[in-house]
Amino acid sequence: MSSSDAHVVIIGAGHAGGTAAALLRQYGFAGPITLVGEEPIPPYQRPPLSKAWLKGEADADSLALKPLEFYAENNIDFRPNLKAVKLARSDKIVTLSDGATLTYDFLILATGARAIKLPVEGADLKGLLELRTAADAEALKATLGPGKRLAIVGGGYIGLEAAASARSLGAEAVVLERETRLLARVACETLSTFFQGRHEAQGVRFELGASVVGFEGRDGHVTGVKLADGRTIACDAALIGVGAAPNDEIAKDAGLDCARGIVVDLEARTSDPSIFAIGDVAHRPMPIYDRMFRMESVPNALEQAKQAASAITGRPAPAGETPWQWSDQYDLKLQIAGYAFDADEILLRGDPATGKFAIFHLKGDLVQSVEAINSPPEFMMGRQLIGARRPVNKAKLADTTVSMKEVAA
Repeated sequence: MSSSDAHVVIIGAGHAGGTAAALLRQYGFAGPITLVGEEPIPPYQRPPLSKAWLKGEADADSLALKPLEFYAENNIDFRPNLKAVKLARSDKIVTLSDGATLTYDFLILATGARAIKLPVEGADLKGLLELRTAADAEALKATLGPGKRLAIVGGGYIGLEAAASARSLGAEAVVLERETRLLARVACETLSTFFQGRHEAQGVRFELGASVVGFEGRDGHVTGVKLADGRTIACDAALIGVGAAPNDEIAKDAGLDCARGIVVDLEARTSDPSIFAIGDVAHRPMPIYDRMFRMESVPNALEQAKQAASAITGRPAPAGETPWQWSDQYDLKLQIAGYAFDADEILLRGDPATGKFAIFHLKGDLVQSVEAINSPPEFMMGRQLIGARRPVNKAKLADTTVSMKEVAA
């Protein structure tokens, strides 16, 4: 089949799906492309939702991956406000929520992930918010301002970014975290302590070891968060940020291999050779660590979009990348490369008191991960060391008088 005859259907118009559509055209694919998205707007950048959007520094136009006219000009049939409800693999047909059907030659599932709901009393009250879409960010922004108090359930990166934005808009922010420290599942204790101190200096309040058992409301709107110890934390709105689950139901129903997401190979191909899965929904190989993992990050979405578009157009597979992500809070830029899988030692380079340092997670003399605060050289060189699987001199790594270039040499 020539690429001019094939029809590619992309389900999900987030960063992964939108990028895949654009790359297919960039790589010379000439056949029809249909891009189906649940939201009313074309693909856009999501990380700024918890920062620039809340602060009024960004909107749908400024965050769009491509202007709306790009899709029509490139013969990409963009269909907003729709989702796929059924996948018939034997006939290569996808049924959409409006009843329409699409026949595909290649299907890319970029359905993303959804915020986990808390199964507690009062979970249906108005004013309980999440932060996955532009509409979510707009609803949250409307609740922030002087004299308002935002309760944030979950002390992860999204929650901390939202707390920073809330404070910059003059609202009170209280973070409720079930674990005994912030970022417990994703960062080491040194980083947790550092961020807590920086947020407390900006007026954010923390309740650690706080289990949420319900929400109180008045006239159908949330007024407080009930904790297991009997206290109620008053609020004008509550942001729930306790993690995300992959939207892999349509794949499971169609019999595709799934395991904490849709299982794919290094081409982003599923157990069905005509179907690919990319972005937050994909459970993908991580050759650096010799394991499978589901990643929620923009760099991962971009890498897998390249993998799928390359496979469909017959291009050589792109070179493997070291995973990375970032978080902006106040004047702090945290850049993370890799994951601390199997690490047996933590090495600190620099002094947290200066607001500029890096934490290296080592397995023997190999760097598994680096968390760099306002330290681009440590991030960039650390990322190189992770990808190259090159042993590092720990004494040099710990010595800030030795440049990272020399450490990585």
